[in-house]
Amino acid sequence: MKKPKVAFFDFACCEGCQLQIANFGEALFDILGMIDVVEFREVMSEKWNGQLDIAFVEGSITDFHAEERIRQIRERAAILIAYGSCAAIGGVNGMKNTFDLEEIRKYVYGPEYHFFATEKTKAIPQVVKTDYVITGCPVYPPEILVVIKAALQGTSCSPPDYPVCVECKLNENVCMYDRGVACLGPVTRAGCNSWCINNGNICYGCRGMISNPNERGAREVLEKHNIPLPFVVNKMNLYNKCRE
Repeated sequence: MKKPKVAFFDFACCEGCQLQIANFGEALFDILGMIDVVEFREVMSEKWNGQLDIAFVEGSITDFHAEERIRQIRERAAILIAYGSCAAIGGVNGMKNTFDLEEIRKYVYGPEYHFFATEKTKAIPQVVKTDYVITGCPVYPPEILVVIKAALQGTSCSPPDYPVCVECKLNENVCMYDRGVACLGPVTRAGCNSWCINNGNICYGCRGMISNPNERGAREVLEKHNIPLPFVVNKMNLYNKCRE
């Protein structure tokens, strides 16, 4: 039986999510036993122009060249997986949408800015049909395995739609607010096993906002700790500006 042909592509991103997969360690051998990786710029020089069973796409779409390319990848791939915050929800590149595009081009490219096209940042699902989404910056390795298995089996798989706080409680973490630090866990999708908080950091909202956040509860927490709402909204925009 032939292994599914799998390729990894990147658009506007830091490529950190590809490195997460490349650094899987021994688990990578289990993955390679299930699939045939035909293109993966981070780890191999070979290119593949044929049809694909699965295409993993990292990064957001920021100009018409990228939009044309992702549509071509979509046509070649039976299954397309957007992985990482940039691909799934726009990520940090979405901050560009806060500013005037012409001003951004001048600032980044200087006097010759008119040679460089740009558009408002878009997440992959905003441009093409996406079969699976893996959020996070970077992606959480155990979640990648779950999605790969689901894709190979043809079963559905969606990120949880409850807040990171649920996982924090299960991991018996002390709430960051009780430590005097603002955290976006109350409104951010879980699925990372409260990874950052487990290691002494805050939640930055990189997995995107849950569909029905407890706004009243979140406001009560902010009021209790004297944290202004605009401050938290601004922090949430670090990864989530493309959802507007």
